[in-house]
Amino acid sequence: MNDPKSTEPHDHESEEFVPEDDRIVGQAFRWSLAVILFLAGVICGFLYFSKEEVQEAEVQEKDLSAIPDLAPELEQAPTVVFTDVTEQAGIDFVHHSGARGEKLLPETMGSGCAFFDYDADGDQDLLLTNGTAWPHDPAPETPPTMALYRNDGSGHFEDVTEESGLAVSFYGMGPAAADWDADGDLDLFVAAVGRNRMFRNEGGTFVEVTDQAGVAGLDSEWTSCAGFFDADGDGDLDLLVGNYVEWSRDIDTQLAFTLNGEDRAYGPPTNYKGSFPALYRNDGDGTFTDISEESGIRIANSATGVPVAKTLGFAFTDIDQDGLQDVLVANDTVSNFLFHNLGGGKFEEIGDVAGVAYDSTGHATGAMGIDCAYYRNDGSLGIGIGNFANEMSSLYVSYRDRLQFSDEAIGEGVGSPSRLRLSFGLFFFDYDLDGRMDLFQANGHLEETIHEIQESQHYHQPVQLFWNRGPDSESCFVEIPSDEAGDLAKKVAGRAAAYADVDGDGDLDVIVTQPGDRPMLLRNDQDLGHHWIRLQLAGSGSNRDALGARVRITQNGTTYERRVSPTRSYLSQVELPVTIGLGTATSVEKLEVIWPDGSTQAVTNPTIDGLTVVRQSGA
Repeated sequence: MNDPKSTEPHDHESEEFVPEDDRIVGQAFRWSLAVILFLAGVICGFLYFSKEEVQEAEVQEKDLSAIPDLAPELEQAPTVVFTDVTEQAGIDFVHHSGARGEKLLPETMGSGCAFFDYDADGDQDLLLTNGTAWPHDPAPETPPTMALYRNDGSGHFEDVTEESGLAVSFYGMGPAAADWDADGDLDLFVAAVGRNRMFRNEGGTFVEVTDQAGVAGLDSEWTSCAGFFDADGDGDLDLLVGNYVEWSRDIDTQLAFTLNGEDRAYGPPTNYKGSFPALYRNDGDGTFTDISEESGIRIANSATGVPVAKTLGFAFTDIDQDGLQDVLVANDTVSNFLFHNLGGGKFEEIGDVAGVAYDSTGHATGAMGIDCAYYRNDGSLGIGIGNFANEMSSLYVSYRDRLQFSDEAIGEGVGSPSRLRLSFGLFFFDYDLDGRMDLFQANGHLEETIHEIQESQHYHQPVQLFWNRGPDSESCFVEIPSDEAGDLAKKVAGRAAAYADVDGDGDLDVIVTQPGDRPMLLRNDQDLGHHWIRLQLAGSGSNRDALGARVRITQNGTTYERRVSPTRSYLSQVELPVTIGLGTATSVEKLEVIWPDGSTQAVTNPTIDGLTVVRQSGA
């Protein structure tokens, strides 16, 4: 930063010219003008004397078919239809936001969702979190609860909330499922406005163990999201919790936010103080210890001491591939974080230095959903973030330096189409099974009447699907017109978004939630004849599902890399198995798994168009 008190010039443009400089510049200008006029005369003379020759020349017709096409034809996006099957799939859930006209901010932030195989039968079940009535409002006769739907394997779901032990009423937000006690089944943590909840899975029945585990947090906190990962490299799964803003009904009411000068409206997070995230170390005995302070994840404003973070999304990945899981954090209206894992449960926040803290103009964005992927299949990592309306989605890409990113949203084809959308859920996935990671984002505004204030904005918005046509194209991503992809054209107040193969046909289906409304389950009906493999990893030690592992496929000189980490998007968790599209290939040249402990294991003869269970050597 330049010192405003300095008398030294900051750059060459600020230096003063002396009279001698003016004389020299003027002389040079006169000589340059003379040369230009001379050259112009020569050119005009040439054109004049060659005019007759040009006019009298016989026109020769050329055979255009013989001219080689120097510009290769761009690959066209395939036709893939998504069908809304929510009702026929048996999902009758309606989110309860608690809204009664007071316009309290949590009401519009939506319900969370998670695909996970809670009963270990091989298919993906579905959890939908729920709100409830506010303490100052009359309690409903039947308090709303989250909903757990068991998948029968064909994509039909049965509500098993009551029998599973999850019929608990609280104001839930983002869920996270993982086998943190290493007993072979997936346990559940649910972030909340107020007290968070932890449930241990006991063979398909859940028992609340929040107090025993020590992960309730504070009653005054608004926790938005959470995720399990091995923070300290000891082999078991720790828990990272993201808190949004310092919020209460009194604070919200006193701010008295309005859009039209009269009526109450949902206020932006800029009016609220931030909140520190929390990191809980797994002690291996059913309890967790809060190590937030010593871990380095509590970032405060250096001038005020106020927490910086306003977290809405996490993504875990080993960015520099040093064997340690780093953390990407989407913060709403303040700088995004990149927690670089230093080992031993210590982190350094390098978002600004790495180039992911702000957009390409140096401003913080209204960041919501987040995901990362090696979408170019060339070793460069992309980080996608869904942002507020009139802010295009971010797409940070690393190239030679794994810890240095630049925002390539415009050049990669995502920037302009996403600018008017208010995007929440966002993730990479290969919807057409061609081996390239595509991009999906769920959109919807906060205010039902926003169109009355801003003509370009609507509360309900269609989701967006970006097809990946490859890194050799002018731009990697092409937006698929929603009216060409079936029920993607339906307008929703999109919030959480996640994917899973719910019907066992190999392609990835999608769910999008809405605040105070029904979710939308979109069945992927692609019929392109593409092949695929599906991998379920079984790790050794305490990390049984191998969270943090990487899968690499080499095919025709191209390496496809996927990571095992279901925490991504917004208030969401995607399925645990890894699906990799093969396009028209019917075999795999080379397949290897890089396990969380750094060991590499070759996988031979994986099942094509089916599931392969890969067990770590010695597991």
